Amino acid sequence: MKYFFGLLTLLISLNIQAQKKQVFQIFKANGKKTSYKKLLKTAKKADMVFFGEEHDNPVAHWFELELTKDLYKAAGKNLVLGAEMMETDNQKQVNDYLKDSISYKQLKKDARLWPNFKTDYKPLMDFAKKYGLHFIATNVPRRYASKVYHGGFKALDTLPAADKQWIAPLPIKYDAGLSQYKKMRHMMGGHGGDNLPKAQAIKDATMAYNILKNYKKGQLFLHYNGSYHSNFKQGIVWYLKQQNPELKIVTIDVETQDSLKKLDKKHLNKADFIIVVNKGFPRSY
Repeated sequence: MKYFFGLLTLLISLNIQAQKKQVFQIFKANGKKTSYKKLLKTAKKADMVFFGEEHDNPVAHWFELELTKDLYKAAGKNLVLGAEMMETDNQKQVNDYLKDSISYKQLKKDARLWPNFKTDYKPLMDFAKKYGLHFIATNVPRRYASKVYHGGFKALDTLPAADKQWIAPLPIKYDAGLSQYKKMRHMMGGHGGDNLPKAQAIKDATMAYNILKNYKKGQLFLHYNGSYHSNFKQGIVWYLKQQNPELKIVTIDVETQDSLKKLDKKHLNKADFIIVVNKGFPRSY
C-alpha cells in the first residue's frame, strides 16, 4: 500500500510537470508577452488581418482556424477570407465548391491545390462554405511569377489581355530597397539576381490588388499567407498602403524558438503579434 501511494504521488507529480510544458507563447511587436484574448480584441477592430504562417507548422494552422471562428462570432457575414494558397484563375472552382456545385474530389482535380491543402486549408474553406462566407483566391498564378523570375517584369508586357486579368495591373510598382526583398537577394547569395524578389513582388502586388478588389468598408478581411509576405508590414501590406494608407491592418507572425521565455531579438517588430511555437513541436511535413 505504501508503495502504491508512493507511485501515485510520483505519477501525479510527473503529470503536473507535463502540464507545464508550453507549446506556444504570444508576444507583442516590442517583445512583451501578451495573450490570445488581447490579440483577438485588437484583430476585431481591424479592417484587415494578415496571418503570416509557417506552412508546415500545425500550431499555426490550428490558430488560423480558431481565429477564423472567433472573428466570425464578432463580424458575422462581414468576415471575408482570402488566401495565398489559392491562385486567381482558380476562383471559379473555389466559388463552385463553396456553393456545393462541385465536390472536393472535383476541386482537387480542377484547381492547383497545395499538397497540404486537405489537412491545413480545407478546414478554412469548409468554414467559409458552412457559414456562407466569401473565400478569395488572391495569389498570382505561379506561371506568371515564374516568367518574372526568368525575365523580370518586362516578361509580363507581352501577355495577352486574357492572361493579364489574373495579375495586378501593369506596370508593377516596386521598391528594391524594402528590407524583405533585400534579404531575399542576400539569402539566395545573388542567385536569381534582382528577378527573385521581383517574382515575390508580383505575388505581393497581386494579392494586395485582389484583397482590395474584394473588400468593402465595414468588412473584416482575414488573409492567410506565408509570414514573409506580411512581416515588417512589407510585401502585401506595403502594396495595400500604397493604395489606401488609412487601412487599419493587424499582422500576425509565427516563429519557432528553443525557449518561450522571451522573444529573440531577430523577431522583434516582425508583426503586431508574434506567436512563438516550441521548436520541439513536430512539423506537419
